[in-house]
Amino acid sequence: MKTFATSAILAATLVAGTVTPALAMEPGDHDYLLTGNIRDHNVQETKPRKHKEPAPQVKEPNLSAPKAKAPAPMPKAPVPARHGDVRKGDTAYVVVSTATLWKSPTSPRKQDAPALQNPAKMDEWDRGLTDRKGLTGRTETQAIYGDAVYVSEVRDDWARVGVTTEPAPGKPRGYEAWVPKRQLAKSTTFGNASEKMTHVISVKKSRAHLEAEPTKSTGRTRIEVPFNTRLPITNTRDGKARVALPDNRFGWISFNDVERFDQRKVRPKPKPSQLVETGRQFLGLKYTWGGTSAYGFDCSGFTYSIYRAHGITIPRDSGPQSKTGRTVSQRDMQPGDLIFFASKRGKGSVYHVGMYVGHGKMIHAPNASRSVEIVNWKSWGGARDFAGVKRYV
Repeated sequence: MKTFATSAILAATLVAGTVTPALAMEPGDHDYLLTGNIRDHNVQETKPRKHKEPAPQVKEPNLSAPKAKAPAPMPKAPVPARHGDVRKGDTAYVVVSTATLWKSPTSPRKQDAPALQNPAKMDEWDRGLTDRKGLTGRTETQAIYGDAVYVSEVRDDWARVGVTTEPAPGKPRGYEAWVPKRQLAKSTTFGNASEKMTHVISVKKSRAHLEAEPTKSTGRTRIEVPFNTRLPITNTRDGKARVALPDNRFGWISFNDVERFDQRKVRPKPKPSQLVETGRQFLGLKYTWGGTSAYGFDCSGFTYSIYRAHGITIPRDSGPQSKTGRTVSQRDMQPGDLIFFASKRGKGSVYHVGMYVGHGKMIHAPNASRSVEIVNWKSWGGARDFAGVKRYV
């Protein structure tokens, strides 16, 4: 079509006695140029004209193959933070599924050794606990994967830390106790991501697994993370979230195991039924003194963790819990309210807490000889010590 049009224009030009310059290349003519056809259409004048200007030259196309660009360098694999490299005054992060915090470095017994390792062997520890009552006065609390802690003292292989996510009266840096240094790492990268990333995940199941990406010194590893683990999202793909990890690495976790929320926004208050449903998934879990994880709860660790899962921070221990929230009467109790029990027939120190589930029943972590259960709160052994009800939503 272009050849026919060109010939017609040239013929008309000859009749008029003028010469038309070579046609300008139109967009899309590149393939045509490669055949050489346009350069073959040189038209000679029948009568020379004065001051004839040379016909514009059509630039030869560059038929040589373009040079291949060098591939962009692969991004460097992150260097994992050294576990245990913490000093007094550091903000560090828990790098094991659950770190148990002890009253002193000499508190653990031989049977507690699995809980002191990295990775912490929590199931092995649980199976080997022949004396659960013996943990009383030895363990103080727990911190879970990714929790921030403030290091206030270092002694040999141990660090005294405050768990910043667990409020305690008179302790601005949180609940304090001792933890093996090997279960901690210092990571400015993770700290910045936790503050700056707009979206985070929170593990909603009892336990979940994530796949950590390989680094220069580690291969791809599978990490078990417990209920309430919170990590910042850096990317999403194929139903999974890419999350920053507390030792400078990154990993992938399924959205089926987590909740995703925007930490720039206030999370909606949970419905009473949602609080109860969250607690029910732990029915049958063994009581663990000082426990705040899906490997075992004590009474206040259980209620603290249920509310934490819904974005509500309450004190770590039952005594301080009983002094916050809104007081309600027995007659007005609703599911999700906390019921407290105290010595001296409810007039002394608070020693136990459970969560009301409706129909005169509560769910609680009772003591070292029992597991998380639902009971009629008035028929429970401590009912005579009823000390009040608090509401947090």
